[in-house]
Amino acid sequence: MCQRTPGAEHGRVNETVAGLYLSPLEVLALLGATALVMARWLPTAARPPVTLAAGALLVPAASVLGVTSGIRWQMVPVLAGGAVALPFALSPLLRSTGPLLLSRQRHNSHISHTRHTRHSRHTSHCGHTARPARRARWWLALPGSAACLGLIATGPVAAWAFPVPVFPEPSGDYAVGTRVVQWTDPSRPETFTPDPHDLRTVVVQLWYPARDSPAGAQRAQYLGRTEHEARTVSRALARGVGLPDFLIDGVPRARTRSVFDAPVAGGGGRFPVVLFSPGSGGVRTQNTAWAEELASHGYVVAALDHPYDSAAVVLADGRTIEAVTASSGDRDEDTELAARWTAVRAADLGFVRTRLERMDRPDRGESADPLTGRLDTGRVAVAGHSLGGAAALQAARQDRRFDAVIDLDGYPHGPDSPVLAQPTLALTQAITPGTDPRYLPRLTEALRRGTATSYRLTVPGAAHLTFMDGPLYLPPVPSVVGSLGRTRSPRVVAATTLAFLDATLRREPGDLVGTLSAYGELSVYAPDDGR
Repeated sequence: MCQRTPGAEHGRVNETVAGLYLSPLEVLALLGATALVMARWLPTAARPPVTLAAGALLVPAASVLGVTSGIRWQMVPVLAGGAVALPFALSPLLRSTGPLLLSRQRHNSHISHTRHTRHSRHTSHCGHTARPARRARWWLALPGSAACLGLIATGPVAAWAFPVPVFPEPSGDYAVGTRVVQWTDPSRPETFTPDPHDLRTVVVQLWYPARDSPAGAQRAQYLGRTEHEARTVSRALARGVGLPDFLIDGVPRARTRSVFDAPVAGGGGRFPVVLFSPGSGGVRTQNTAWAEELASHGYVVAALDHPYDSAAVVLADGRTIEAVTASSGDRDEDTELAARWTAVRAADLGFVRTRLERMDRPDRGESADPLTGRLDTGRVAVAGHSLGGAAALQAARQDRRFDAVIDLDGYPHGPDSPVLAQPTLALTQAITPGTDPRYLPRLTEALRRGTATSYRLTVPGAAHLTFMDGPLYLPPVPSVVGSLGRTRSPRVVAATTLAFLDATLRREPGDLVGTLSAYGELSVYAPDDGR
């Protein structure tokens, strides 16, 4: 498998320790800062070694963090608490060490004249001058110590709330490779710009079954091909939801479970394909955990960036295109806008479907791709989250080359005809009084009118962002990411969609209804139900 051993690469920062989402160096800094504060309350004999050991932990750990991976904002209060405590911890040592050294010098200068009586007097004098400096009264020191500990404690709490995401290890038989391609559609002008010569361009990231990579191979950066791209996308995502970008500065530090440009798995077999469209303002990498899990089970996942709609799209020439789509605040106008954006996305999906066919069977004179001859373009599903789910439904209506549809909590925008001819799985969040009352009726109608068996699974404890990577790095607030937890959320989404894809694309035998029912409330819409 691909990099299944934790900490294989040098400088890894997304390793967790005891569930605190802190790297080993960050844990050392935390322990050092805490020990500096607590040294004040230890017995006199224990204070010097504990203080020196705490400083030996804190200072080097902070220095190495600053030079290598950088200091996360979550560690700032930890280091501040340690910095405040450090002079108070060291000053008693310095005050007691000075007189002690002086007394030793006097002792050495008079050693030749020392006799029993004078030695006794000197011993008494030495005991007097080397007396440990008196500590501040406990009732004065206690508030300062409590304040420092409170400051230090905010570090691990903040790291737990906004961690560097740790991606789940894929459970399939294949290692996972990834690469990014950029394609321009010569038949479509860019509708978001007035230039008639500006053609529609999309950026696509592929996750595919790969051969095992060498031990220590660098795993793929999350959110981008480079750290610069990852930080550009992270800042754009934060702006899109109104968060200060420093809150999620751990996200672009993450490494995924795939390896860039890893060799395609051997064996010569063909892999079914799944196209994916992210949510409004989302990016191609927003469902990386899901994509890696599918790839490890023998699927090729192609996720799209939709320029001017995705938060930030970094093109091959270095230009960055940021989102211009935004809600108007008017319900009717937003419905019309969403339908228009959905149509653009659906066209993007159809175009990428065509390009994947060409990748698998290149025209004469075109160079072969590593995936040439390995894509099963006769078995292709289209999927999406939120607005991307609407785009997946619309693409399937318009393009019968798609064989199955997965809608991850997406409202069906746009026209409802022609009817769906492909089996469809719709995963929805738990329905609450705040849910758009038009959502379920419209989704149910789309599934019921279809000519293939479709399924709607409502997952208890799920929220809208449960169906993406959000639970891995956002605060575990149930209304935002659901209550399934960081580990279970991606597993539920992967398990249900994998069962559906295996049944519809691979025609594998099994109890699909029973499998889906184990994860929530399932409604099945057979073709006869729509007649």
